[in-house]
Amino acid sequence: MAPSEPIKLSRDCEVIEIPSGSHSTLPAGAVVRVMQTLGGGYTVANTFGSMYRIDGKDADALGLSNTPAAQAPIGPQGPFNEKMVWDQLKTVFDPEIPVNIVDLGLIYSCQITKLEQGGHKIDIKMSMTAPGCGMANVLKSEVESKLSRLPDVREFHVEVVFDPPWHPGRMSEAAKLQLGFDLDYGATTSPLPIFRGRG
Repeated sequence: MAPSEPIKLSRDCEVIEIPSGSHSTLPAGAVVRVMQTLGGGYTVANTFGSMYRIDGKDADALGLSNTPAAQAPIGPQGPFNEKMVWDQLKTVFDPEIPVNIVDLGLIYSCQITKLEQGGHKIDIKMSMTAPGCGMANVLKSEVESKLSRLPDVREFHVEVVFDPPWHPGRMSEAAKLQLGFDLDYGATTSPLPIFRGRG
């Protein structure tokens, strides 16, 4: 999406700094532009170019309380199945790149086990686009939150791994097209955060 018009925060607002993943607060009156509204939150940039993630629950600070990202999350309905797991994972987005973590190729494995006492356990191994990415714990927590909303899921474990290292060839064809890559994993036609040394 194109950046929004400048927005002045109506109150102090908790944010996550990108790409460090540090938690901080933007004061009331700070001016930001909304850069992305995917995955139930907002990626904003201030007048100095610093980027932050604002949770959908704080949309009122942006004057955007009626947007989809501001709505209360609703878990999937119906009997549990594997497609439901993947559909939830596809609602988690990199805060700088408008592509979900599945199409980015960040999910290395997803194992679903039926528990003897009933219900299911989900084990996820995921990566970041660069080692040491400060957003790793943020995205991991978001994945855990999405898995917790699935029906009949009793346990889940999410592990961030860097072996093997992620590379753009892991992206889906749709993601490559969206980000300007040749489908044979050639050059990109647009600058991407994944080549700036972060996740």
